[in-house]
Amino acid sequence: MNSSLCVKCKGKGLCGRPFCPILEKFRSVGSAFTGITGETSIFGASPPSVFVGRNNYPEVRAGPMIPPQLGGDEASLLEDPKALLKMGIRDIISSRSRLVRANTSVNVKNARNTDNPLIEKSQELALSKKAVDTEAWFVKPLRNKLKFDNVLTPMGPSGELKDFDITENPKVPRKVDSLIYDTDALAKDAISELWDSNVPAEHITRLLSIGLLGQERRLVPTRWSITAVDDQVGKELLTKIRDYQQISDIRVFSGEAFGNHFEVMLMPRSFTFELIEVWMPQAVWSGHTSWIESDSEGFGGKKGYSNLAGGYYAARLAALEYLNSIRRQASVFMVREIRPEYWAPLGVWVVREAARQAFEAQPKVFGSVEEALTDMSLRLRTPSGKWMEKAKMLTNNRAQRTLDSFF
Repeated sequence: MNSSLCVKCKGKGLCGRPFCPILEKFRSVGSAFTGITGETSIFGASPPSVFVGRNNYPEVRAGPMIPPQLGGDEASLLEDPKALLKMGIRDIISSRSRLVRANTSVNVKNARNTDNPLIEKSQELALSKKAVDTEAWFVKPLRNKLKFDNVLTPMGPSGELKDFDITENPKVPRKVDSLIYDTDALAKDAISELWDSNVPAEHITRLLSIGLLGQERRLVPTRWSITAVDDQVGKELLTKIRDYQQISDIRVFSGEAFGNHFEVMLMPRSFTFELIEVWMPQAVWSGHTSWIESDSEGFGGKKGYSNLAGGYYAARLAALEYLNSIRRQASVFMVREIRPEYWAPLGVWVVREAARQAFEAQPKVFGSVEEALTDMSLRLRTPSGKWMEKAKMLTNNRAQRTLDSFF
């Protein structure tokens, strides 16, 4: 197989094979952790979590995710990025493999007026901010088939729902309760309001995915809703950041999670953003060769969908959160080096959290871009000459003078 195609594809089937051999390998690894197969009913606290698939769209499979025999506190950790960051990759796969995907067939347009009580109960579950005790019965015994890809966090066995009950009242935040009944609010405005009210991104994602936001209510495949929330929140933050003053110095941040190493440089200019991805040999998708690609946007924002997929929007969101927190704007240059330590796909949340960790560190301050790039290169394993070839926007910034430089 062409390893560069694997990095671009990340399990989407661009090679034409019926199954991705890379993902099949991880499914076999994860299967060793779960002993749930063969059951026809389960009881446990949902984190809370719901899943909407994308196969056969617009006729999709959707429903709750339930870890059998887990209590509320333990179950909540399965959807908490901060808790997952404290685990190793194998521990994450082991823990998430216990999440059973209970699903039923539904048309995405039937989110509001549905005769399917299983979807209605899934929507009720998605409202909660805390774990909810649930019980599910299945048409057939559960199949030991785990789910991995580049956007979603690993998930456990799946089964077709026969019945599903919520055995306690969900705890619903006030802002969530008001917006799910506001059918005049656009989905993008509802997402922004929820974010401003400190509703976690994971909660907003499941509300959007299960069809509870917007004027035209419909289910959205979970992998699409994750990127949609990252993108929309980023756009909302940008409307504020464009009015802030520029930073006054050149800053470099560094951070890492699960072999995803970030080097970030902020420059005193109007907002632009550029991300370079460097997939080192033996990382999860890259095989025996390296793969380097970039994408960027100017002051006016991103046009079209990024060729770096959901990771672009997750990394950009972390940068915009930082700029908004200091009430400044800057030109942002990021290098994400994916190292062999990242041996299994854990989901796009890893990109977001690794970038956030970089911005939580104390930055280094430099007098020139060249000094900053030299410092960044010291912590990257890939020679700077390879990834600098892809730095189009950074090259333009270095060559283009600003009005300040004349004074």
